Formats: sequence, C-alpha cells, structure tokens
Amino acid sequence: MSIVTRRGRADDERAVALADATQELTWDALDQVLNRIGNALLTELSPGADRVAIFAENALETVAAHLGAIGVGVSSVPVSFHLTEDELAYILKDSGSRLLLVGPETAPRGVAAAQQAGITVVGWRCEGQPGVEDWDAWLARADASEPPTDVPPRPFLHYTSGTTGLPKGTDTPPAMFAGGETLEEHFDNVAATNLFTGTNLIVSPVYHTGPLSTLRALAAGTRLVVLGRFDPEGVLRAIDRYKVTSTVMVPTHFARLLSLPEDVRKRYDLSSLAVVAHTGASCPVEVKRRMIDWFGPVLIEAYGATESGTTNMITSPEWLEHPGSVGRTLPPFEVVVVSEEGEELPTGEVGVLYFRDTTGRGIRYHNDPEKTAKAHRRPGEFTLGDVGYVDPDGYVYITDRTSDMVISGGVNIYPAEAEAVLLEHPAVDDVACIGVPHIEMGEQLQALVVLRAGEPAPTEAELIDFARGRIAHYKCPRSVDFVEDLGRNAMGKLNKRALRAPYWPSDRTIGG
Repeated sequence: MSIVTRRGRADDERAVALADATQELTWDALDQVLNRIGNALLTELSPGADRVAIFAENALETVAAHLGAIGVGVSSVPVSFHLTEDELAYILKDSGSRLLLVGPETAPRGVAAAQQAGITVVGWRCEGQPGVEDWDAWLARADASEPPTDVPPRPFLHYTSGTTGLPKGTDTPPAMFAGGETLEEHFDNVAATNLFTGTNLIVSPVYHTGPLSTLRALAAGTRLVVLGRFDPEGVLRAIDRYKVTSTVMVPTHFARLLSLPEDVRKRYDLSSLAVVAHTGASCPVEVKRRMIDWFGPVLIEAYGATESGTTNMITSPEWLEHPGSVGRTLPPFEVVVVSEEGEELPTGEVGVLYFRDTTGRGIRYHNDPEKTAKAHRRPGEFTLGDVGYVDPDGYVYITDRTSDMVISGGVNIYPAEAEAVLLEHPAVDDVACIGVPHIEMGEQLQALVVLRAGEPAPTEAELIDFARGRIAHYKCPRSVDFVEDLGRNAMGKLNKRALRAPYWPSDRTIGG
C-alpha cells in the first residue's frame, strides 16, 4: 500500500481514486502506480538531494508523477507547459533537475531542453518520439512494493518569473506545505489539515500552486478528477457527474462560466459543491457577486503568492459584508501598510502592503540571495508588490501594484521579457508593455510601440508573431498600440501607471 493513500483511502479499494477525461484508477490500482513511480525515481535520484521536473499538460499521469515524487521524498519541479525549449532548459539547469517527465504535447520541447541540460526524458503516450523513454516500460521495471518512508518530505520547487524576465525558483513555503520530520508525519499532517473532502476537481494547470495544494488532499482520502484545458461546460458536466465537492479556480474561470447561456448553466446539478476556492488575481466585484448568487456562499478567496503562501482569506458571507476585500491576514502573518517614505500608515490610508512573518522566515528565492533581500523591508517583513489599505474591521483591500507585473487569467506576466524581445525587431525604436482591461482575463498585456524611422512599419499581427516565435505565447502582448513617444524622463525611466491610466475606466489600474 502506498504511503500517499493509506491514511484516507476509501473503504472500497475498487472505488475510483483518480480520474481524467479518458482514464480512471481505483485506490488499489493507484497504490500500485504510486509505488512504481516512487521506486523508479529512486533508481535514478537521491531523496533529499535530487529533483525531477514535470513538464506536461493536465492528465492522470501528471498528477500521479507529482504524488509519486512526494511519496519518496523527492522534490518535483512543476513547469509551465507553455514554455519554450530554451526557457525550460534554464529551469532544468537552475533547479538541478536530473530527470524530466513529459506528456505527448510537450515531448519535442522537452527533449530539446533536456539535451541542453544533459538529462534523461521519460514520457507517457509519446510513441515514436526520439529521445523519450516510454513511461509504461519505465514503470514496469520498477518494484510495486512500498518504498522507504523514513525520509523527510520535500516541497515542490516552483518557478515564478522575475522582473528581469528570468524565472526564479522558490520552495513551497511552510504556509502551504504540511512539513514534518518524516513522510509518515507529513501525511499525518496533510490528513489532519485537509479542507477538500469528498471529490476535488482540478481545472487549473497542475503547475500552479492551487491545484498542487489540492493534489495532496488525495492523501486524506479525497478523490481527484483532473480536467485538461478549461472548457466551461465541461467543468459543469464534471461537477454534476462526479458530484464534486471542492475545486480551485481563478476569476477568468468565473467569467467564462458566467458567459455560458442560461439554459446551459441550468442543465447541470451543482448542489454538491461545498468549497470553491479562488486565487491568482483580483476578482471583479460584480463577477464574484454573480458567482455567489449562482453557486451559493461556497466561494473562499485566498490572497498571497507562490513565495509566501496564503496571507489573507475571506469567505463568501464575509465578502458580502466587505465587497472587494481579500480578507483578514492569517497567522503567522501580520499586515503593515507603508508610505513611500517608509512610514507605517494607520487604518484606512493607502500604501504599500507588507506582511510581517512572525516566524522570521519571510520569503526565499532559490539561488538568489539578492532578490530575497530586496523583497524584504526588514528581516521577515516582505511585500508582494501590491498597494492597498486596511479597513477598521481588519479587512485588506488591494488598489494597485508597485511593480509592472500584469496578472492575466491568474498568471503573472512580467512586461520586461516581452519588451526585451520586441526591441530585437529592427523596426522597433522603443517599447513599453502594460496591462489593459479584459472582460475575461481581468487584464491582458498590450505593447506601446515607437517605430524606428526609415524602417518598414510592421503590423500589429507581425509584432505579436515576432514575440511568439521567441518566448512562450502567454508572455506575449495580445495587442499593440503605435505611439509617438513613451514619456521617458531624463533618466530614461517610464511612468507605467501613467501609461496605463488612459485605458482604465477609473483610478484603479489593475484587473478586478
């Protein structure tokens, strides 16, 4: 029996434990698979030292791979399946990953990146793809007995883009990781703190922290159903079919669900839902109000970051009394609002939001002490780059961001990377990328381009295609405005807030 499942497995070993759109595994079958994954990893990696990177779209195997790694104390590196081979190669080298797991959609890029990093690739459903060892054959060679459990658990190593464009690694923080001295203790903690009982539906990419957190709920007996790329009606169909009790979404998912015709929305029974957590970006007030009217008061909003974990949370009843808030600050964090001069501000005044980690840890970046230090005002006191205020009841509101970061559909996009690519185009003299409103995504990236005199003028589509040929599509602008000047000051600096302002209907210049 696998350590991942034995604490909370269903009474019926023949009941479905893990499913995707085309496959299902019973608890008994999942035990066998997880043990084989763990033992296969141990033949190539050392627990507590080596890492395995997982570069694949949502599938049963993607979830099982992460669970199998957790079960033997190996740190997995969840990688966005949108990345190019060069972007992936950087992460493989920086993380020190010694093995790469891929799916059929990512195999060609995975092989090319792994060749740069000098590591092995194993993939599922990748028949005929050179350079990929077959997943089923790899598992068949491994022992199905339970691997050793007397090793410490290891958190995921996540990669989040930085303002320079190079991704930065960060371990899953204590606020999101159950810890423990051994795997036994870790999974005891997971079972004791699990909020997602019954059946959990994974609708976001498994490289995001939200689904990765709910993935571990399987160790408490929660059945998991994982869907591929987001299909609004498909989500409702799955909730109805599997009697889903919990899921994690982002505001873009809400907008797409609400855009379904009324008769389609009424076609499915959603009464099983008990918890719908949402995170990743600010949720427009009217969108959230409509979701509560439809789903009921089951929405729970979590605010925070990959680096910190959840710092604030708010339930639906609380939000209806404090619309627009991201909730009160949770232990071990305390919120501090700071002026531009560095002074702490009183209740109701707008400033930069800092969070004081009373454990003293703060946030940490892999292989980057400089970035770690820069994020802190003082030891243990960090900012996530947002501006806001605290009301008299202790509820936090976000009004702006201090950084240039754009959050589109719950995904962080740093404009510097797209700007650097567009500046390589011979007809681009200067460029600034900003976030502009988008009804579904909250905001999307737009390029403001100054053309170079004497060069043939490119079209909007040509510039977007130019960027897409060099970096992952989600990092590229979705629209382009051609302008005469960007208003740089004498030091060459841009006022991004001023550039954003004409595109927004109010003083608020971020999505939500």
